[in-house]
Amino acid sequence: MYKLDQIIETKKPHVCGSKKWKVVRTGADIKIECVQCQRVVMMSKVELDKKVKKEN
Repeated sequence: MYKLDQIIETKKPHVCGSKKWKVVRTGADIKIECVQCQRVVMMSKVELDKKVKKEN
């Protein structure tokens, strides 16, 4: 379960080199923001579950 302002770590790094993302919006789709470059990405929960390494 993802919560607002939760920091998650992905298996692969973003183009900027960071693996840490902050959850900005939850629901059917989840919006996450890169901690380093502030790029925002929206994806389904199922897709995000596959990409997440660990939740903090």
